[in-house]
Amino acid sequence: MFQKEVVPLIERSSGILMPISSLPSPHGIGTMGKAAYDFADFLAAAGQKYWQLLPLGPTSYGDSPYQSFSSFAGNPYFIDLDLLVKDKLLTRAEVNACDWGDDPRYVDYGKIYASRFTLLEKAKTRGFTRDREAVAAFERENERWLPNYALFMALKRHFGMKSWTEWDDEDIRCRTSSEVIERYRAELREDVELFTYIQFLFFRQWEALKAYIHSLGIRIIGDLPIYVAMDSADVWAEPEMFQLDEHNVPTEVSGVPPDCFSEDGQLWGNPLYNYEAMAKDGFGWWIRRIGGAQKLYDVIRIDHFRGFESYWAIPYGETTAKNGRWVKGPGMSLVGVLTGWFRDLDFIAEDLGYPSPEVVQLLSDSGLPGMKVLEFAFDSRDPSDYLPHSCNFNSICYTGTHDNAPLALWRTEADKADIAFAKKYLGLNDEEGFNAGIIRGGMSCQSRLFVAQMQDYLGLGKGCRMNTPGTSSGNWQWRMLSGEASKKLAKSIHETTRIYGRL
Repeated sequence: MFQKEVVPLIERSSGILMPISSLPSPHGIGTMGKAAYDFADFLAAAGQKYWQLLPLGPTSYGDSPYQSFSSFAGNPYFIDLDLLVKDKLLTRAEVNACDWGDDPRYVDYGKIYASRFTLLEKAKTRGFTRDREAVAAFERENERWLPNYALFMALKRHFGMKSWTEWDDEDIRCRTSSEVIERYRAELREDVELFTYIQFLFFRQWEALKAYIHSLGIRIIGDLPIYVAMDSADVWAEPEMFQLDEHNVPTEVSGVPPDCFSEDGQLWGNPLYNYEAMAKDGFGWWIRRIGGAQKLYDVIRIDHFRGFESYWAIPYGETTAKNGRWVKGPGMSLVGVLTGWFRDLDFIAEDLGYPSPEVVQLLSDSGLPGMKVLEFAFDSRDPSDYLPHSCNFNSICYTGTHDNAPLALWRTEADKADIAFAKKYLGLNDEEGFNAGIIRGGMSCQSRLFVAQMQDYLGLGKGCRMNTPGTSSGNWQWRMLSGEASKKLAKSIHETTRIYGRL
């Protein structure tokens, strides 16, 4: 078993959580174009060393970045159209002719979906032959996942975008033979090339943006969902790695039991891993997955880390998460392999929720930093180890995550006694402001890294929450408006960062 001797690359510093989709790019959604470069400049001016993102994969029904068609692919929506115009793959008129929505504060995913792929097909028509050598090199570099993903997306188009479990042809649904796969690959060649070229464009833009971010001394934190979507190339291509029956139907699915977010728990519905099968080659599936994430990020936040210790298994077909059961996970036999294999990569363990002794022990054995969330700290009834004075160095302190309300909204929704305790604990006053006082508490704590949502620096509340767990609509839509990340705000953040030794 590998066990990482943790040499923290994350020293005392701070960062901002800001999804790519929330950038004020033109054309309906944040992209890897000018607004991303401008935000990197803002982070540098604000003295921030980390830009934390949500998962960058292509989204499916519900638009959640935690339900992606692939663990390896990039989201086509994030490809910047202005850069494609500059590269002569699109015309300005073609881009301007599309309806991207009329409210710059929110993403209209319906309109994005209706127009984006039409434009990307035009780009492919003009660029695929021109870029053939570079595309071929990209295919060779990504041969472990790209052919399966491109064919999977071409097949989804062929079968009316249905989930692969509902495809009419059982032979390709269950990948019964290589002959069937190659027959469809030939039949759907145009779409296979399209989805290959889209990934080529995504990674070309991402590599350029990442290099610029690094040139400013900023590192990128990425979010790795612990589970993959059932309707994904990952499950379709390697069903033996998941708990599926002989018809590739899940036996049990993922979720969490009832908690403070939901009385019924959360029924995520992802297939559970067949850890016994994964262990046979030393967890090669997970090594490949982390390797793919490492191409995108400098630090990986492992979502739902407690699922490695034990996970909530819900019988397939249940309508709520209530009737699940805890099942023992792989623990250090997997975590130790990953930290040992990727010694030059930092991990953050999302260890939120009920801290059972076993989860606490796994976190300790792994040596990874856990998370402290200030919105959970100020419970007026019970003492919390999330309070700033309780945060140990080997932890990451957040105002809140993408699943929490921005501070200004939390202030109106939380128990009045909790807000009163927060004010008393931090010595908040009207002159300083509520958000600034909470941020000061996080900046001043011992945690090696402090991260705030961008909404918290902007003072945004109602209507600006990124996600409400347990709900299926109205999420992932918030966007920052052009001009909100101002020089004045950067200067203010820089001063707070300097005072508390996080520059």
